[in-house]
Amino acid sequence: MRENNRNYIYMGKIYLVRHGQSEDNAAGVLGGRRDSGLTALGAAQARRTAEELKSFGIGVIFASPLKRAYDTARIIADKLGIEEIISDERLMERDFGVLSGHPYADIPRYAGLVIEADEVRYFDQVEGAEGFPSLLRRAGEMVEVLRAAARDRNVLVATHADTGKMLLAAFQGRSWEEGIRATGFGNGKVVELE
Repeated sequence: MRENNRNYIYMGKIYLVRHGQSEDNAAGVLGGRRDSGLTALGAAQARRTAEELKSFGIGVIFASPLKRAYDTARIIADKLGIEEIISDERLMERDFGVLSGHPYADIPRYAGLVIEADEVRYFDQVEGAEGFPSLLRRAGEMVEVLRAAARDRNVLVATHADTGKMLLAAFQGRSWEEGIRATGFGNGKVVELE
């Protein structure tokens, strides 16, 4: 049993998994809230992740309602024998605004702020996009829900790259800038919130 700085006492662990490769990932375009599905490789990544998670004692799964993340969660849940997946919009990827559906190469053309970190080009200040400060606030709200769920069981969260990084930042009390520079979050990768 552990006590964290917000006076929650819990025994379980919280794990994040990024969805498997999506159709947009494979096409080299920015997905954001576009609802692209998994590719065959993405489904295989989810199955491999499920094998990895067999010994983690997952008791509940939360997922973004976007198809690529929810389908990743479903593949894992089926393998682990978990019936219910809790879908929560706070786990959705941020809206990429006018960059949605554009190739990665277009980021500098549309973004007011570009940050290179972890071999990825992150962006902010894009017309119609949700900014990282807003995403961090949303992630902070979700962290409270996850902490409550983890009081008596291990929790798995199927989400997206930017959202996953902000969940980790919110959990650790870090800024969104620090969150972007956190460890990589590739397709099918599992990260423990700690």
